[in-house]
Amino acid sequence: MTAEFWITQAFNGLSYGALLFLLASGLSLIFGVMRIVNLAHGSYFMLGGYVGLSVVWRTGSYVAALFAGALAIGLVGAGMERLFLRRLAGQVLGQVLMTIGCALIFQDLALLIWGGDPYSLPAPAALQGVVVAGAARFPVYRIFMIVVAVLVGAALWLALDRTRAGAMIRAAVDDREMAQGVGINVPVVSLAIFALGAALAAAGGVIGGGFIGVYPGADFEMLPYAFVVVIVGGLGSLPGAMVGSLLVGLLDNFGKALFPELSYFTLFAPMALILALKPTGLFGRA
Repeated sequence: MTAEFWITQAFNGLSYGALLFLLASGLSLIFGVMRIVNLAHGSYFMLGGYVGLSVVWRTGSYVAALFAGALAIGLVGAGMERLFLRRLAGQVLGQVLMTIGCALIFQDLALLIWGGDPYSLPAPAALQGVVVAGAARFPVYRIFMIVVAVLVGAALWLALDRTRAGAMIRAAVDDREMAQGVGINVPVVSLAIFALGAALAAAGGVIGGGFIGVYPGADFEMLPYAFVVVIVGGLGSLPGAMVGSLLVGLLDNFGKALFPELSYFTLFAPMALILALKPTGLFGRA
């Protein structure tokens, strides 16, 4: 195999990992603050793609599609948290049943509204084309995905580590009861985190719509990858989500390229090994 093959596959894995980061970072923060395993998180990705697709059809604006998808699904996530999940605090089974029920409802609604055909969200002309470097060719859209993930990761890191709001979020992650005891309004923090996580997943769905397409079943197809990322990286850890996304993207891409008949083994076996050695994940804390 040539050097071009390894460079191309590494780049493809990096770009896929960037997409996974947009999906998994919110899921990791939601669990870290609220201790909710949200099985509807993949639905936010799918619905964001569909909303963005509808906006592009009507306006022709990719930027409007990105913001509209994130805003609309962020509001959906906030509504779920406020109306349903807040009432199920500490009830793990109830949370699982509620979120998977919502996921199935969202899937049926998407099928009813947009039908069962797969679509590709059209990217603007500036994001089309290929960058050529020697014998390697790098699609501009994949470069865009990586840049967006880096910018989002940097913004989240600055917000969490350099702001008062971030300090309150970290306090809620570390000790929810103690945070409430010192006057932090944890329910408001939880609502904001849930809306942010849903918006990030929806933005990933819009961006992914120009990469993997928008289609029924994308929610449950992407959800396992998101859970692998947060489990490997460590629940509630932003650096863990970053590293986990990179690892999962590279393992999945190289596994499918080198051992297509063992692609799931090459992805889940390292996850099992990491958890056997460090049950809390690479950056998680007990």
